[in-house]
Amino acid sequence: MPPLILASASPRRRELLAQLGVPFEIVTARVTEHEAPDADPRHLVQHNAAIKAEWVSARHPEALVLGADTTVCIDDHVLNKPADLAEARAMLRRLSGRTHSVFTGLALRRGADGLKIDEIVESQVAFKPLDEAAITAYLERVHTLDKAGGYAIQEHGELIIASYRGSLTNIVGLPVEETRTLLTRAGLMR
Repeated sequence: MPPLILASASPRRRELLAQLGVPFEIVTARVTEHEAPDADPRHLVQHNAAIKAEWVSARHPEALVLGADTTVCIDDHVLNKPADLAEARAMLRRLSGRTHSVFTGLALRRGADGLKIDEIVESQVAFKPLDEAAITAYLERVHTLDKAGGYAIQEHGELIIASYRGSLTNIVGLPVEETRTLLTRAGLMR
């Protein structure tokens, strides 16, 4: 069986994909992701996942390539990775006491036979009401600059998260069950 390649440098995606017990390699796609804050989050994550998978697949046509992209959306506004701590703080203020969506686009490609499978997964996250002290305490414990929405549910989430609906692994960055389904459809898993 040709190898599975994860087209992402994300350590969280690497850890989540490893849970499936399928050997894989990592090749980081050198692409410019679409990150417009007013974009439709479904289109944004699907586009970004697809361009990552297609870039790697073009260079490794025999491999099965998985691309993924995750973003946070509230009030029809996409919250990607914050540029700095001030932006992370502003994102946490915006999410405070409210429910938002987390979207992950999945794209599976294999150039040799033209395999192309796409999926979008949505989860809902409700934040606790946060005052400035709570935001500061969270930012002191968690490096948030590489995380969409400026937070990580798996890192001290008890400080900020009231509840969630849907796939927890989607919120972390790779919906494991949906990924298993895609890999099964592609013939890599049973």
